[in-house]
Amino acid sequence: MIAAIIVAAGKGIRMGPNVDKLFLSLNGRPVVAHTWDRFDKASCIDEIILVVRDGMQTDFAELAERYQLRKPFRLVPGGKERQDSVWNGLEAVSSTAEIVVIQDAARPCTSHALIQSTIDAAREVGAAVAAQPVTDTIKESATGQLIDRTLDRSHLWAVQTPQTFRLSVIRQALTEVRRRGISVTDDTAACELINQPIKLVLSPEPNPKVTRPDDLPYIELLLRKTEPGKAR
Repeated sequence: MIAAIIVAAGKGIRMGPNVDKLFLSLNGRPVVAHTWDRFDKASCIDEIILVVRDGMQTDFAELAERYQLRKPFRLVPGGKERQDSVWNGLEAVSSTAEIVVIQDAARPCTSHALIQSTIDAAREVGAAVAAQPVTDTIKESATGQLIDRTLDRSHLWAVQTPQTFRLSVIRQALTEVRRRGISVTDDTAACELINQPIKLVLSPEPNPKVTRPDDLPYIELLLRKTEPGKAR
């Protein structure tokens, strides 16, 4: 069995005060409905766990009914940090699951082909992440005002989601995070702590995340290129 955890418990503070970016409209649907629909229609996914802010369960249940999202799903409350939310999601995954796919709820353009590619890679090495090589010149600055040095971008990759793992691997990795009492910015960082190999899976198509208001027009354009309900 393959489970997907869609992490939808964040506050999205960069979008502005009192704005829930997951419920902003993109082509007539909330952002999170597009993301959920991608996984609902992906034949490689057997069940979906949505990690949501406590008190929002009814809102998400209404989304499933409104947009006829039919795949088995469970709603679980998020934690203080993203890693805590992912842990809560793992606790709700079926005992028969072998692979878990972890996805940002605010990343609505992820293709079925990319989901499957990360699953294949995770089966091979234990952990995998969608990523694209960095094309901009990257500078390092300790102060945020003056440049310290230029990094070699030929070695740099921007990681995205899905981030996909054998269930035993990500459980072990996040257990180590919790044991050390540290914070990690993504799930592959937890795997680095246990020296788990992580395979980079090239994301050949745009796979952006809704972070700021000016992301919305671009993502709307990308979504219009996909026919509603058509698998990619």
